[in-house]
Amino acid sequence: MRIKRFAAGGVLLATGALVLSACTPAQAPGAEIVEGTSITVAWNQPFYSANGNTSFGNATANNNINYMTYSGFNYYDNTPELQRDESFGTYELVSEDPLQVQYTINEDVQWSDEVPVDAADMMLNWAALSGAFNTADFDPAEFQDPETGEFTTEFPEGTVFFDSGATPDSGVGLVREAPEVNEDGRGILMTYSDFYVDWELAFQAGLPAHVIAQRALGIEDAMEAKQAVLDAIANEDTEVIGQLAAEWNTGFNFTEMPSDTSVLTANGPYQITDFVADQYITLQANENYVGDHQPQVETITVRFITDAMAAVTALQNGDVDVIQPQATPDVRAALEGTDGITVNYGEGATYEHVDLQFDQSKNPGVFSTLEARQSFLMTIPRQEIVDRLIKPLNPEATVRNSAVFVPGANGYDESVEESGILDMYAEVDIEQATALREQAGLAEGTEVCLLFASTNPRRVSEFELIRESAAQAGWSVTDCSSPEWGGLLGAPGVYDASLFGWQSTSLGVASVGPNFETGGINNLSFYSNPEMDAVVQELNVTVDEERQLELLKEIDRILVEDAFGITIFQFPEVTAFSDRVSGIDSSPLAPTVFWNVWDWTPTETNASEG
Repeated sequence: MRIKRFAAGGVLLATGALVLSACTPAQAPGAEIVEGTSITVAWNQPFYSANGNTSFGNATANNNINYMTYSGFNYYDNTPELQRDESFGTYELVSEDPLQVQYTINEDVQWSDEVPVDAADMMLNWAALSGAFNTADFDPAEFQDPETGEFTTEFPEGTVFFDSGATPDSGVGLVREAPEVNEDGRGILMTYSDFYVDWELAFQAGLPAHVIAQRALGIEDAMEAKQAVLDAIANEDTEVIGQLAAEWNTGFNFTEMPSDTSVLTANGPYQITDFVADQYITLQANENYVGDHQPQVETITVRFITDAMAAVTALQNGDVDVIQPQATPDVRAALEGTDGITVNYGEGATYEHVDLQFDQSKNPGVFSTLEARQSFLMTIPRQEIVDRLIKPLNPEATVRNSAVFVPGANGYDESVEESGILDMYAEVDIEQATALREQAGLAEGTEVCLLFASTNPRRVSEFELIRESAAQAGWSVTDCSSPEWGGLLGAPGVYDASLFGWQSTSLGVASVGPNFETGGINNLSFYSNPEMDAVVQELNVTVDEERQLELLKEIDRILVEDAFGITIFQFPEVTAFSDRVSGIDSSPLAPTVFWNVWDWTPTETNASEG
């Protein structure tokens, strides 16, 4: 067994839009796949959506797969540094005032069904990510399934709603007028209403517009379907756009092999070819992919193994080749005794936290007052959680005290000192928590239903520690856990507080905005504060790095003052893989171990076994 230890460096922020990463040189187009080769990976949560840009589908389990099946204009290498994929297309900053960006897709780039990737795909993605056509003041909450969080009821006639978390003051939301389409149909010119500091990270080509139009509008011909998308946007035909939006929201959600396989249409190195619910998903090399990231292995299967020790056993038995389970002392001990396996340890870019529902909670109004929120957060035994669950893996582990900065990053110490978090939550304070609960007018035994992953042993342990501590201050923490917890985040009336991890996906300075601004796609708590919105809006357009740091520290301060939630720890990370494969080298950013999937190579032995 070979052991490597690594650390995630750089100024990693909390979370953001999905950003990709790579490190070793890409294979040249035309690199030959070894026929019959396969690699199997274990992951701890099943795939459920091919659209990671919706509030429902925005989850690591989905975006790992989507990363392999969709291409884009850029990605991060694992330095991490942003790289352009000019084998897909190009983008150019045409003007800074006004901010204008020209996107052009290469002529030979196509979907797996041989339909060109072009301006129609980008225009539909603009409509979705900008929310330009969304019906004003429409609240989609009542149309969600409380058991899954998915939209299951049709919206009222005439409603347009793309579930992208679009806000008018950030990202593509600042592109309020329809982009100009190039004469050749392969490019668009986007004009922002204001400067956006992370413009390079704001946009990709999106889902197959022809598939969405074919399914939503009943059009058979692919090119006719593309034209229908362009015409609807050009004519501001909200009736047609509403139908496209409904398909965009839900049409790419599936938990097993769909009956209509058009939703599997891909433009990346791989395409989904098999999917058995709760067991595995299989991807095969996309023969119509023409980019630089040509795969070297024919088939990749992702097995869904929710139990970390079961994943270790599967690796040891040769049933899987690569695992990245949640790190626990048992996992570490088991891996250290295994020959023929390389194990990499480090600190990942995910942080654990508890968020509180400001509205739409299961027990209405339980956290409507500041005193109630502060009381509950004071009971969360953060140091005990770290000592018991994290220090056995990383003896130097500490409590994380910022929602914005990674410990050790520039600005972290100053933000912690200035935010007030240590004054309020440095230690559990049962006496003060009890007094604040009483000031909030809440009786002893007031229920707080906590949502978390029921299949995650560490979170089960965290729940028990939180429940026991909170009970001393008169809170009754009950179990709202679910194996489908990811889809339930942000669903109204389902829970009162949530326990989960945010994974860093970019180094974009504005990437924290969607977590905390009113209506942001990652703002799952129904939280709204005009002061926070103003800070986020300024951050979105600020280039000066010193001012960026000041604004990020302001975000931490406001979150503490509002008792938004509480951070707990930075994830320890373990990646293990068999000698049967090479090219595995996890990135500190999502999609972690999948970042260089095109460089994965079966060894001679594995290749001969097929």
